[in-house]
Amino acid sequence: MAKFPKHEVIAKIIETGLVPVFYHGDVETAKKVAEACADGGSRILEFTNRGPGAYQVFAELIKWRDLERPDIILGAGTIPDPGTAALYINLGADFIVAPNFNPEVAKICNRRHIPYIPGCSTPSEIASAEEMGTDIIKVFPADVLTPRFIKDLLGPYPWLNLMPSGGVSPSREGVEQWIKAGAKALNIGSKLLRKDLIKAGDFEAIRRNVESCLRYIKEARGDPIFLGVEHIGIYASEKVSAEEIADWYAEVFGFSKHEGRSSIMVSGLGAGRIEVIKKPEKGVRFHVAIRVSDFEKACRVLEEKGIALEEPIIKPGLKVVYLKERDPAGNKIHLIYQP
Repeated sequence: MAKFPKHEVIAKIIETGLVPVFYHGDVETAKKVAEACADGGSRILEFTNRGPGAYQVFAELIKWRDLERPDIILGAGTIPDPGTAALYINLGADFIVAPNFNPEVAKICNRRHIPYIPGCSTPSEIASAEEMGTDIIKVFPADVLTPRFIKDLLGPYPWLNLMPSGGVSPSREGVEQWIKAGAKALNIGSKLLRKDLIKAGDFEAIRRNVESCLRYIKEARGDPIFLGVEHIGIYASEKVSAEEIADWYAEVFGFSKHEGRSSIMVSGLGAGRIEVIKKPEKGVRFHVAIRVSDFEKACRVLEEKGIALEEPIIKPGLKVVYLKERDPAGNKIHLIYQP
């Protein structure tokens, strides 16, 4: 059974703009590739059914995901027929991708509320796939069809969610031509998750490749750098502990609590969170965390405005930097990037 609801998967693919594609016959290597992609910002991954025992590797990946990385949305690719689709759906695939459109696969996916992303190369195929309930169409082979195909198709059919696949380059120029043509997401394999890097065990380079590709996608889309308030930080005092503050918000508003080593995050179902910092800090009552789409660019923009920054804190899946100066009320400010 899929871990993520259909609407969440579709929304996440369009929001992220990238679905990396990979296959590896070694389970441990496949885990490291998946983790590198997720840490680079793409928590949506397509594992292809292209090698001996691929479904067995996928089954182990699902088990690992559920235990170690429950944030990853894991789909199965190269699924041409209903039998194979049923197998991967039963193993826990969150979505199904194919190089072709098969109405019988569409029926199985619809029955199980699983997103089906079929490969299409003509307007008629795309129309047939839409009639069978597909929400995202894989434009394949993209290097043959070119970005002009997407641009021309979106003229009469502006509602289409198109994802080019096959020969798509993760370079800034390659990404820009597809996004500017109207692609909602990019499906990229070996040009992004390079085989030489995987063979060398350089998963950090893979993470950086994914991060760079996502940055190019955001640039091409024209996403703003400063996205809004990610959370508000409240500091405990000598008189009131962080636990007391967090408990108050939980009891009064029904918020959930997630305790970490240095703070407790409190949140409801809507956007925004409250971070309650355990250790009091002299002269500080609040801080504001500003979410950014491009960490390095956001830092440059502030420095160009003459705003000095403290030493950044860089971890897998997280980048944080505090401003040295405070707002007019004396509150600390930090930027936060979580791909």
